[in-house]
Amino acid sequence: MPPIVRVQNFGVSADGFGAGEGQSRDRPFGHADPGRLLGWAGATAHWVNRTDPGGSYGLDDYFTRDFARNIGAEIMGRNKFGPQRGPWADYEWEGWWGTEPPFRTPVFVLTHHPRPSITLGETTFHFLDATPREALDRALEAADGRDVRIGGGVQTVREFLAADLIDTLHIAVAPIELGRGERLWSGPEELTDRFHLEKVPSASGIEHHLFWRR
Repeated sequence: MPPIVRVQNFGVSADGFGAGEGQSRDRPFGHADPGRLLGWAGATAHWVNRTDPGGSYGLDDYFTRDFARNIGAEIMGRNKFGPQRGPWADYEWEGWWGTEPPFRTPVFVLTHHPRPSITLGETTFHFLDATPREALDRALEAADGRDVRIGGGVQTVREFLAADLIDTLHIAVAPIELGRGERLWSGPEELTDRFHLEKVPSASGIEHHLFWRR
């Protein structure tokens, strides 16, 4: 099969926000509680960052097990890498992801202020000032026949949707409301002109929204 472009395990609130206001180094999701937004994934047995035994199985775990399947590269926006805006003050701080980021592939970070690439563990971050199409071409080349994940944040997902470059999406809707922040949609029906939609509820309270092209 040819490679596809995927959004996976992308968490939003019931009112459509993927992050809150007031993002900082200490609060990547701003005023939003990441445990309530994405805790379902961290609770699973196969969450990529799990370092201890245990965790749940079932539907949520199915989606976290799928996180790395056939992924050869990721594209993310600058605000998924860190909270800085404008020119980089320095290159000392190397993002939110620690010394062993969970991606373990090339990651292309979209920014109007490129900086030298960074290798942390098995992940190399490349910083591009590029259109979605240009970034996807770079990522597909690096992925070498495997799929490309559009990792977020919200603005990046919206830009790739606007450019009609996404083939499938998995959006995990948490039963909370944020009221403000970075909004993916007013409702999932906004995407059903181009995508089929199936909603699958989980015992955790998350409702998994699966989209694939019509």
